Amino acid sequence: MNSITTKDGTQIFYKDWGARDAQPIMFHHGWPLSSDDWDGQMMFFLEKGFRVIAHDRRGHGRSSQAATGHDMDTYVADVIELTDALDLKNAIHVGHSTGGGEVARYVARAKPGRVAKAVLVSAVAPIMVKNESNPDGVPMEVFDMVREQTATNRAQFFYDFTLPFFGYNRDGAEVKEGVRRNWWRQGMMGSVLAHYLGIAAFSETNFTDDLKSITVPTLVMHGEDDQVVPFATTGKLSAGIVPGAVLKSYPGYPHGMPTTNADVINADLLAFIQG
Repeated sequence: MNSITTKDGTQIFYKDWGARDAQPIMFHHGWPLSSDDWDGQMMFFLEKGFRVIAHDRRGHGRSSQAATGHDMDTYVADVIELTDALDLKNAIHVGHSTGGGEVARYVARAKPGRVAKAVLVSAVAPIMVKNESNPDGVPMEVFDMVREQTATNRAQFFYDFTLPFFGYNRDGAEVKEGVRRNWWRQGMMGSVLAHYLGIAAFSETNFTDDLKSITVPTLVMHGEDDQVVPFATTGKLSAGIVPGAVLKSYPGYPHGMPTTNADVINADLLAFIQG
């Protein structure tokens, strides 16, 4: 398996497909998943002639189950080590959910020439949790419930979580059991400790300064019926913070729209990348 070993000894698994002289697109997955969540995008863009890369965040998927480092700064430090090892230049970075926050912070800190464009898909930025400066955010009690269920009831909680994640709890939704099981499979491959500690990373990290620091062309994509990361307090706000960002919102689309609506999302991503 392709992997790098970080400075603290954590092995980070990654996929790297396509010609080495092609423009790279690096995909950053959400909680509690793995690089497999990008299968539909990686196959699409590989066929379009791009080099496609995706990694499993520490404690997730096939990366080692480190006991420490489950915070956004360490996640981004791991990405910096990986992009340095692969010497990625002029790359497009695409992040979904937690991965969107990871992209925001990475792009804000990346070395000159590393990043060409950024895409935040259903991203947790600028900040999810409700506090004095974010009064319309998600109450901490919700994240405490996610923590408690992850620690004590992970297998059932993850399976049930696929319903709002993909909008399968909406009237008339076509529920795909294989999609639900694949999400569950990815989640259960990872470390319960990483998933538990990672909840604070995606819910409490404030990305406002990162968003303000982004200087490359940026696309913000978000479903308006996102039941996991509410559009009005995340994607809509982020698009107003990143200088010159383009916002594309999708009426009725769920949090997991890269899977449920891959044809539309892939086409819009391609248009932005080629534009």
